[in-house]
Amino acid sequence: MTSKQMYQPDIETMPRAKLAEVQLARLKKIVRHAYDNVPHYKASFDKAGVKPDDLKELADIARFPFTVKNDLRDNYPFKMFAVPREKVVRIHASSGTTGKPTVVGYTPADINNWADLMARSMMGAGARPGDVIHNAYGYGLFTGGLGAHYGAERLGASVVPMSGGNTEKQIVLIQDFGARVLCATPSYALNIAEVAEKEGIDLRKSTLKIGIFGAEPWSEQMRAELDERLGIKAVDIYGLSEIMGPGVAAECEHRVGLHGWEDHFLFEIVDPDTMQPMPMGQPGELVITTLTKEALPIIRYRTRDITKLTDETCACGRTHTRILRVTGRNDDMLIIRGVNVYPSQIESVMVGRPGVSPHYQLVVQRDGNLDTLTVEVEAEPGMATSQEAYDSIGKDVQHHIKTMIGVSCRVVVLSPGEIPRSMGKAVRVRDLRKKPA
Repeated sequence: MTSKQMYQPDIETMPRAKLAEVQLARLKKIVRHAYDNVPHYKASFDKAGVKPDDLKELADIARFPFTVKNDLRDNYPFKMFAVPREKVVRIHASSGTTGKPTVVGYTPADINNWADLMARSMMGAGARPGDVIHNAYGYGLFTGGLGAHYGAERLGASVVPMSGGNTEKQIVLIQDFGARVLCATPSYALNIAEVAEKEGIDLRKSTLKIGIFGAEPWSEQMRAELDERLGIKAVDIYGLSEIMGPGVAAECEHRVGLHGWEDHFLFEIVDPDTMQPMPMGQPGELVITTLTKEALPIIRYRTRDITKLTDETCACGRTHTRILRVTGRNDDMLIIRGVNVYPSQIESVMVGRPGVSPHYQLVVQRDGNLDTLTVEVEAEPGMATSQEAYDSIGKDVQHHIKTMIGVSCRVVVLSPGEIPRSMGKAVRVRDLRKKPA
C-alpha cells in the first residue's frame, strides 16, 4: 500500500454521524455472530434477558453483559472461538502467570484487519513507507512483536525483527541499519537509552526520530524522559490481546490522546463501582466491543484500564474518539491504609526528580493488620553514593509522594542497576503479602 492509501481520510475523518451508522451496522452483525456461535455468549445473553434483536441503537449495548478475562480462562482453550478451529490461522495467548492463559485466535480476515490498523497507527505516529522500523517488542505468544511486524510490512517499511533482549546488539543495529522508528515497551526503550549511555553512545545523534511505545502504562514524565534521552518523539499505542493486540488505538503526531479506531471497535466508559455508563469526558473504566473480529468476537470487554474519552476533533483532522492517557488499572490498584494508589501515580512523582533514575518497584507487605508500601528507587548514575546523599533523596521522594498522592510510604534508594530490568513489560509491583490459604 502507498502512504496515501495508509492515511484514509474517508475513514479517519468520517463525520461522527456517519461513523455511528457504520458502528451500529457492524455491532448488530457481531452481536448476532457471537450469540449464534459462542455458547458462552448465548448463555450470558439469555441469563441477562437480552437477544441480538434487542440492539436497535448504539446505546442499547449497555443492556448486554460484560466480558471479563476469567470468561476466556474458563473457556480455555478454544471455546470462545466463533469459527471452527480449522479456520483459525493464528493463535496467541497471555503468559498465564495468574492462572490459565487467555487464548486468542485470528482468521485470515482478522490478521488482515490487524495489519491495516497497525499500519494506520504507525502512519499516524509519523512512520512512513521506506522507513527502517526497529521492532524490539517480544515475538511469540505475546501479540506485540508480530502485531508491529505485520503493521510495519503493510505500511511498506523495512522491519528489523529484533524482539527483546540483547540490548547491546539492539544499539548496534539501530545505528548500523539507520532505524528511524523504534517499537518497544517504554520501560525497555529506557533501558536501551541507559545501556547506550553507559557505552558512551549518544542515541540522540542517531537516525531515530520516532518511538512507538505501548503494552504498559507510562506517564507524561516518562515520555519527556524518552524524548530527551533518545532524541525522539515518543508516541503512545494501545491494545489488548483479548481485543486484537496493539493498534486498537494510537496517538498521532500531536500526542493529545489515542485515536480509537471506531470503525473496528466500540468504546465505552463505565463507573468501575456501579458499572453504569459515564458521560463523555468523565473518567472511568474503558470497555471495548470488537466490531469486525471473526474468530474471537468480544462483547463489552472490561479492560480494567482507567481513562476517559473525548470526541473533540483532533488538530490532525481525525474524528475518531480519543482515549486519553490511561492513568491506572483497577487490578493494579493498591489500597494502602485506605488510599488508592496506582504505580503510574508513583512514576509521575518520581520521574524527573533530582538524583533519581526512572526505574522503580513498589513492594507491598503486611505489618500486623495493615498493608505497608515501600518504594524502591535507583539513584542516578554518577551522583554521590554516600548514605547521607541517598537518605536525602529518599526523604525528598517520600515527601512528594505523601504531598501529591496522600499515602505514607518508606523509600529505599538503591545503587544504579540494582532494580531488575525487563526485556518486555516492566514488573512494577512486588506483592509480598501472604495469600489466603
